Amino acid sequence: MNKAIHGAFRRDLDRFITALGTFRPGDRARAAQLGTAWANFDDQLTRHHEGEHRIAWPALQAVGVSTDLLETMDAEHDTMAAALADTRDSMSGLLRDPGADQAAAARSCVEKLREVTVLHLDHEESELEPVYQAKKDTPEIKAMGRAFGKSGLAEGGRFLAWVLDGASPEERAGVTASVPAPVLSIVGGIFGRGYRKEIAPIWASTPE
Repeated sequence: MNKAIHGAFRRDLDRFITALGTFRPGDRARAAQLGTAWANFDDQLTRHHEGEHRIAWPALQAVGVSTDLLETMDAEHDTMAAALADTRDSMSGLLRDPGADQAAAARSCVEKLREVTVLHLDHEESELEPVYQAKKDTPEIKAMGRAFGKSGLAEGGRFLAWVLDGASPEERAGVTASVPAPVLSIVGGIFGRGYRKEIAPIWASTPE
């Protein structure tokens, strides 16, 4: 599931870079679309890294992951959060004034955000994914999974629809292995409609 989430982050970052690279100056409607997609991405990435610090790191420490490694992960989160804040400002600038300079500035910020985010995701997968797999049946890791699963229906539905939007077969299998079929059908199906109606079409209309 964690790798599926990471895949969604990588996809969205690539989508933003492509969309901003083909942005037509003065296109306020497109700027508004990208602003909607950005609000979702910003929220998903913020929730993810804050949740890791609050929920995942204590569980991992309890099953033997070193404090030094987790502190390194937190330092990477701080770098990522700073790049996220810069990109948030640049996307707001594009919404206010959808010009060529603003689109170029936003694209540059997203490229930097992608660089530091992918570096962290790769590091986390190489260091922590083996631990998740080896310790998946321990009480600590099971409790961690339950804690991450606690969210409102609207939030959970949007999250599931987002993770599955463009997911590879391997990533999709990771989601279905972690989320019971009735939950995926009801929460993702019904409460994910907002994402599928408002955000997924934004990426479908982005030129390759």
